[in-house]
Amino acid sequence: MNHGPMHSGTEEIVVDEVFPHAPETIWKTLTSGELMGRWLGMAPAGFEPVVGNRFTYRTNPAGKWDGTIRCEVLEVIPNERFAYSWKGGHEGNVGYGSLLDTVVTFTLSKVAEGTRVRLFHSGFVFPRNETAYRNMSGGWSQVVPRIGTLTDEQD
Repeated sequence: MNHGPMHSGTEEIVVDEVFPHAPETIWKTLTSGELMGRWLGMAPAGFEPVVGNRFTYRTNPAGKWDGTIRCEVLEVIPNERFAYSWKGGHEGNVGYGSLLDTVVTFTLSKVAEGTRVRLFHSGFVFPRNETAYRNMSGGWSQVVPRIGTLTDEQD
């Protein structure tokens, strides 16, 4: 995981895991709205794995932000790559709930042990998004392994 330097500029979170499953099996867990809600801990509303599809997540509101995370599917290459925008917060907030305009990308690649899943959550602007970056770095490192756990249940 990248715990980049705390300075001006942009940073990304990277989580890399290998699961003992075929890419097709991981893909189903990664792109099913019901399963996304289980591994992420927030159910997506209106999700479909189709480029251009807009969906939302709900989390704890803060200050002038209502807690809605607005997303749009940007890329879908079955069994290989899945990306969507992740926007939330409010420009009037500092710290938790500050304006956030990022992209979440999952890449899948077949390896001898199964499938390597790499998560890239990019576009954190420092210092504005330092709190989100810190919180989500820890969050993603816990969330990504759940993809493997839920895939185990699907086999």
